[in-house]
Amino acid sequence: MSHTDTPTNPDSFNPLDLATLNGRSGALCHRMGITFTEATPTRFTATMPVEGNTQPYGLLHGGASATLAETVGSALAMHLAGPNRIAVGININATHHRAATHGNITATATPIAYSRNTATCHISITDEDQNLICTATLLTNLRNSTPKPHQNR
Repeated sequence: MSHTDTPTNPDSFNPLDLATLNGRSGALCHRMGITFTEATPTRFTATMPVEGNTQPYGLLHGGASATLAETVGSALAMHLAGPNRIAVGININATHHRAATHGNITATATPIAYSRNTATCHISITDEDQNLICTATLLTNLRNSTPKPHQNR
């Protein structure tokens, strides 16, 4: 499946509303200011402020970019997996193309390939001027799970 194809069963996609998705995103996302802004069958998008997520020289921290990429990619993979399944990141490769020093960055995840047990997503991160900051590829393991309520701490 290329990143432009539609999932095999798009009618089964039941997107969470953004308020619910943001409410379930966890403590790390809250601390880093990650907010989901779009959730469709083939595309998830989230934003994050650069401020508060920098390394000592005032540049966006590469680990913050990787965290944003894994967050948005895992959310898309979980929706591709279907109900009562979870996505667990098992490999991420991030390439940093340009520094960001201010404003917000936006991560967009699209599927590359997925099966019953794995999903691979491509994530592009851009700044407010649409400059490419980072590209990442995320491989997730898809597992059966009974959903449990998550509490932010």
